[in-house]
Amino acid sequence: MIQRSLLAYLREWKRSNTRKPLVLRGARQVGKSTLINEFGKEYDVYLKLNLDETDDYELFERYFRIDELIDAIYLHCKQKKEGGTTLLFIDEIQNSPRAVAMLRYFYEQAPHLHVVAAGSLLESLIDKTISFPVGRVQYVAMRPCSFLEFLDGIGESFDKESVENLQADKIHERVMRHFKNYCIVGGMPEAVAGYAESKDILALDEVYDTLIASYSDDVEKYAANATMTQALRFILQNGWTYGGSTISFERFANSAYRSREMGEAFRTIEKAMLLELVYPVTSSLLPLQPAFTRRPKLIWLDTGLVNYIAGVRSELFNSLTIQDAWRGKSAEHIVAQELLACSQKVTAHRYFWVNAQKGSDAEVDFVIDINGMVVPVEVKSGINTHLRSLHSYMDMAPHDVAVRVWSNLLSVDEVTTPKGKRFRLVNLPFYYVGVIEKVLTSLV
Repeated sequence: MIQRSLLAYLREWKRSNTRKPLVLRGARQVGKSTLINEFGKEYDVYLKLNLDETDDYELFERYFRIDELIDAIYLHCKQKKEGGTTLLFIDEIQNSPRAVAMLRYFYEQAPHLHVVAAGSLLESLIDKTISFPVGRVQYVAMRPCSFLEFLDGIGESFDKESVENLQADKIHERVMRHFKNYCIVGGMPEAVAGYAESKDILALDEVYDTLIASYSDDVEKYAANATMTQALRFILQNGWTYGGSTISFERFANSAYRSREMGEAFRTIEKAMLLELVYPVTSSLLPLQPAFTRRPKLIWLDTGLVNYIAGVRSELFNSLTIQDAWRGKSAEHIVAQELLACSQKVTAHRYFWVNAQKGSDAEVDFVIDINGMVVPVEVKSGINTHLRSLHSYMDMAPHDVAVRVWSNLLSVDEVTTPKGKRFRLVNLPFYYVGVIEKVLTSLV
């Protein structure tokens, strides 16, 4: 059982006096049901409904008063109303608009009942003008396993604690090997569990094939019409190898699709949390304002899936460093995944930076908000003098902190740009990306 970091959030939610029904968002197969089943063990009574099941679904079609519905749920789950705490888990809630509407009454009339709802296509309800009760639910996102969760899943608790406590320098080579394996395997719980059991990176084909097939099978649920269905299928068949790349909607992947229909298809899949269209910003100041008129980077939910479909796992396995493989695309993609993995916000987004000055091609891989600073993050292996885009960014930044993610030990360099701006370059090992805020707080 992988210990997911979201469990700590759920425990805080359980103790909260202002608790509302919790809507757990996430793509299929990221471990939502497993997490809540584990969390349910911490309650005196655990009631579970899956609205893919007809009998569970019909409870919400038959009972309209909240007290009658609760009584029916207890009977259906063969549980007695007793003292102590009770958790009600409503899985695949997107199948029942009535169940979504009832969340309001759980909040207003049954606050003693702790309610968690989950589903993979919740945004499809909103698109059909069926909205969640405003102000009466709260949201949290679940994503594929982070590197720390991967370490826990493969039984490397000592190395996990070393990374968490920023004490991994003495075991640097070993932890880098773990991270390389994480980059190849990815963070999908079933893949992590399979690797933990077999320790064979290349023996997970069936897991990845099943995941891809399940996402493709959902196309009909995402699509508004036949044209959309075809565009969605095209992306799910051909888009994975563009992970980490800046894309154009117009004739994407040498297709005949125009920008409007392809953009709509991408945004539909994005709502299902299978990918993110990462847009650039042109400023070094908060708030981060994406330039939607510029081309986005395509970042899929999991680097392991991208590497499998792109056929680069063997190349990664045999490379000296992650940056050496697939023109560095896997390295950039796994950093993007780590930057988001530990965020519990549904609204969290990643950004990169481009220089808005005419004729400039300067671009920084990512920018992140750390303690009010918009910190640039480059995934590079070259020496400082080759970080030209980073220098361009730092010349306009109001602070003096930048990050380079690499395969070597943690260090800090004092760097001067060609224009004379002095700044501190934090050379961050890949395994510290998931704790980047803690690292920067300790150093700067």
